Amino acid sequence: MNPKVDFYFNKAGNWQTATEQLRTIALDCGLTEELKWGCPCYSYKQGNVVLIHVFKEYCAFLFSKGALLSDPEGILIQQTEHVQSARQIRFTNALDIVEMTATLKSYIYQAIEVEKAGLKVELKKTEDFTVPAEFQHKLDSIPELKAAFEALTPGRQRGYLFYFSQAKQAKTREARVEKYMPQIMNGKGLDD
Repeated sequence: MNPKVDFYFNKAGNWQTATEQLRTIALDCGLTEELKWGCPCYSYKQGNVVLIHVFKEYCAFLFSKGALLSDPEGILIQQTEHVQSARQIRFTNALDIVEMTATLKSYIYQAIEVEKAGLKVELKKTEDFTVPAEFQHKLDSIPELKAAFEALTPGRQRGYLFYFSQAKQAKTREARVEKYMPQIMNGKGLDD
């Protein structure tokens, strides 16, 4: 147990017992406990295997490369359609965790094997994302904007494309593009 992570379990509120059980399971599998992204993260030789997350309605194991795991029990959940790699196993009470201990350990051991094998999730590339017409028009008519957008990291490019595409109305997409054009021109990402 890493004492730097203890605070997370102490502030878990109603989920304290459940998250402590998840912690024990992860540590029983021989993983190293660290604090990453403000959450307990369990790794194998620097490779993130599983995190513990607490939400209002549930707590969860989040497998970093869950998309590569076989799921014979049908318990892995893709949080949203846009999450490419991670998968969750959610719990609404501590008793479920106790009953699933053997299953949870088998999923963790499987995730460790994924790390040992050096497997990677094949992520969608920027060119696989749809460029909204409103943004494409700006890129075509303003060469400086196109050059600035192409100079952004692929992750920043995807962030913009996803954000612009989320708007249902053309008017909203246009407003978003206009608002973020200066940020793109300055080489910044959506949240920079």
